[in-house]
Amino acid sequence: MSLDLNTMRQIVREVVTTRPDEIDCTTCFDQLDRFAELALAGRDAASVLPLVQDHLDHCTECREEFEALYETLQALG
Repeated sequence: MSLDLNTMRQIVREVVTTRPDEIDCTTCFDQLDRFAELALAGRDAASVLPLVQDHLDHCTECREEFEALYETLQALG
């Protein structure tokens, strides 16, 4: 298996920025509604739920779920 330089850099970046208190996708998903509601209310959701923000910064799938939820709630709003 051969990895290009950009992929190797991304892997190293993810390893270096790993936190000992990270949450997994299931835990993040369970808190997405609260995170979205805080953001929609104009509150600093990242300060209230920093581990969710950290997970969203590193997980494309969860970030896409959050963005879809946020946009849906905003449209209903």
